Amino acid sequence: MFVTEHDGRLLARIEDDHMVFEVSFDRIEPTDVTLHFLRDGQQVGSIYNDDGTDRTMARLTVDSETTDFVGVEVPKEFVSRVLDIAEETGRVTDETALAGYRLRVL
Repeated sequence: MFVTEHDGRLLARIEDDHMVFEVSFDRIEPTDVTLHFLRDGQQVGSIYNDDGTDRTMARLTVDSETTDFVGVEVPKEFVSRVLDIAEETGRVTDETALAGYRLRVL
């Protein structure tokens, strides 16, 4: 698992034996229970909660006729790291909303 700056963006990646999730983004936009990954002003993915706050899911938006997103379960530790690095590098759109997201989800 890592979150790092790469090519002017943040790159977040997590993998295990069953899945890989990777997204590059310029900004992260928090709401009450969802994080939106933004690249060049467009949403390219999100992290949301499924079943309340029991499962944290990450999804990428894909451009396909048969699929509109690909989603995987990710640990809250990964979400927390993404938020920490995004906040440290000034890539969060709303600090107040981020505080609310941390309170509700993490």
